[in-house]
Amino acid sequence: MSIIPNNMKQFLSVHDVADLPQLIQEAMDHKAQPLHHKHAGSGKRIGCLFMNPSMRTRLSTQVAAQQLGMECIVFNVGADGWNMEFEDGAIMNGTTVEHVKDAAPILGKYFDVLAVRTFPGLKDRNADYSEHIIQQFVKYAGVPVLSLESATRHPLQSLADLMTISEVLKNNSIKQRKPKVVLTWAPHVKALPQCVANSFAEWMGAWGESEFVIAQPKGYELEASFTQTATIVHNQEQALEGADFVYAKNWSSYEHYGSMPSVPDNWLLNTTKWSLTNKAKLMHCLPVRRNVELPDELLDSSHSLITQQAENRVWAAQSIIHRMLQS
Repeated sequence: MSIIPNNMKQFLSVHDVADLPQLIQEAMDHKAQPLHHKHAGSGKRIGCLFMNPSMRTRLSTQVAAQQLGMECIVFNVGADGWNMEFEDGAIMNGTTVEHVKDAAPILGKYFDVLAVRTFPGLKDRNADYSEHIIQQFVKYAGVPVLSLESATRHPLQSLADLMTISEVLKNNSIKQRKPKVVLTWAPHVKALPQCVANSFAEWMGAWGESEFVIAQPKGYELEASFTQTATIVHNQEQALEGADFVYAKNWSSYEHYGSMPSVPDNWLLNTTKWSLTNKAKLMHCLPVRRNVELPDELLDSSHSLITQQAENRVWAAQSIIHRMLQS
């Protein structure tokens, strides 16, 4: 396996990747030979801080670190320890007990890599989109910081998504043209953040190897800097025509931040709509609310890539952690 050393001091977005095609290939190489670098992290530790629940992100990161020979320690902030304060100059006479200025430098002494999962409050758009919480760890920890999801992005998910698309393209007949990739809004019972949608759009733009379309109801436009390279339509069936990949995901409104404007049309995918595609592959980041976001008939079909996507979370994490170890 050929791995190019990379000075990766942080991984918060695709902007921290100078050579995206090479990174995707590295993730594939790790998948092909999971233990090829089993001594790379020998004697080193990664600390994983979670500020909201996780299954795939937590477990895939642990597996990836262990396959590199690292010890992985997981800490659930607020459940396993004190509530943390992130505001400079805060008078801490409320529920927060530990300030990030005090905690992060100590974590930097305990760990060689610090992985952090934050979550948006979906109440104050400016606060969420400033990425203040994860940036405070970058500022004070003194070791490489890896995002396990932040208020606006989910970069490890996006890397796994591009890896999955690349794997499929290597094994099918789409050779003469760029594949058509559609990110479509899906219904949900509650307001969800824009993290996955923002990140996927941003990574697709950086990749530049597809015809990328975002299908969304009016009122659900994402922040424009994430979607500069996308064609945006408000008719789902129009977007699906000739699609090779369809990524279904719910997100709440950016303009009317955190709200769920009413949607008059039916945006739940089905086999009739799927017949408009080019026998497209179905993607979703999971967890998925069956028969709310996506129907069983598609999730359990041969079109679905959801298990492959989730497996690839391991190799995405392993490729990033390995680069950080080389730093």
